[in-house]
Amino acid sequence: MDKPVRFWRWYRSLPIFCMAAMLVLSLGLSLVPSKVVRRILFPVSHSVQINGAAARHGVDPYLVAAVIRSESNWDASAESAAGAVGLMQLMPQTAQEVARMGLVDTSTYDANDLTDPTNNIEYGTAYLGYLQSQLSTTDEVIAAYNAGLGAVQSWSSGQSTQSVQANFSSLIKYPETKLYVQRVNDAYLHYQQLYPEGLSDI
Repeated sequence: MDKPVRFWRWYRSLPIFCMAAMLVLSLGLSLVPSKVVRRILFPVSHSVQINGAAARHGVDPYLVAAVIRSESNWDASAESAAGAVGLMQLMPQTAQEVARMGLVDTSTYDANDLTDPTNNIEYGTAYLGYLQSQLSTTDEVIAAYNAGLGAVQSWSSGQSTQSVQANFSSLIKYPETKLYVQRVNDAYLHYQQLYPEGLSDI
């Protein structure tokens, strides 16, 4: 009887230990110089291209950086099993559709070369700008980048803007997309905090 009692006492204490560990980790990160945190956890590259594309398409550059970190972790050669390519993990057919809609100057940016960071950032940011024009909240835009515009519009259908803003997370039907929205929002907040004067390469 003594061993089971000890086990359950230890098991009930486990959440307390986990909370204490998270507190120590948070405190430790807060003591690390922001330059180190930026370099290791939230780096930036191609900031000139990001800032330029963001200005052209009316997108927050911090959001672009957060999407890149969440999609490829700044690996320009990344390619998913589904065929998504480059920094912003664009599907080639999405880039072609963005080009067809005239959202990007195709004489300057080649939709067929998405491993090139400049092209990838231009098309990915243009797509984010297009999603912004179709949706009412940033969370919807992030979710649509992952799950598609049609899916997000179906989830939000019949909801007021205020309701979507307050409850969008509960409307998301795909667990992967729900986690993706959380991950991008976390990166978005960190980029805003760590680069208060604007994005710049590390």
